[in-house]
Amino acid sequence: MNWLLDIALLFVAALAAGAINALAGGGSFITLPALLFHGLPPTVANATSATAVLPGYATTLFRFRRDVAPPAALSLPAMVAIAAAGGISGASLLLLTGDRAFAAIVPWLMGVATLIFAAAPWLKQRMAEREASTPVATIALYLACTYGGYFNGGVGIIVIALLGLLGQTRLLTSVAMKAVMSATLTTISVSVYAAFGLIDWPLAALMAGGAMLGGWIGAAFGYRIAPRWHRIGIVAIGSIMTVLMFMRV
Repeated sequence: MNWLLDIALLFVAALAAGAINALAGGGSFITLPALLFHGLPPTVANATSATAVLPGYATTLFRFRRDVAPPAALSLPAMVAIAAAGGISGASLLLLTGDRAFAAIVPWLMGVATLIFAAAPWLKQRMAEREASTPVATIALYLACTYGGYFNGGVGIIVIALLGLLGQTRLLTSVAMKAVMSATLTTISVSVYAAFGLIDWPLAALMAGGAMLGGWIGAAFGYRIAPRWHRIGIVAIGSIMTVLMFMRV
């Protein structure tokens, strides 16, 4: 009975993560801690979490497919290539880190990502006041995607902020391009994780169903939620999970 409850909670966590990722991102704030508390080793939990939320990116991208448009400074193939390169780099870094080091780093990564979410309005304003050269923005996007390949939490809001540096101003277009890059880097990183046997496939399959459903629901109904309340909710979840992760270390 406890086993069934545990599985049900993992499915619900993935559903919520898929819905959250359909907006600015942050679903890994839920799936990664859920898998850690389920008992998976840190690197396996991270790899399984990334695998679980990947189908949610696909359903979100399908909903926003008409809004996909790269900023003027970069082409769509260039942005996909940047995301792929970052995914490989981040996944390789995770393989080199190991369980003990990754377990120690995760609470700090979650804390930083939560702060980025909280500072999103200020970041957006500052980004709008600045202009970045294409090479600088390209390097920044690559580093963001490397972070996403290593630890998926919070990468969406970072990418959206960087798209502002490249002149992307329409929210739906930014969300759609974020979905393109997240789906690309996560596909690449998951392929690397799979090659090294880091994924718990039964749990990933179970949670992928929840993430797909959540991604569809979030994309369909998410914009009925005021961005302010969405941000408050993500910051609250991120803060709670960060504290729990620090207590767990």
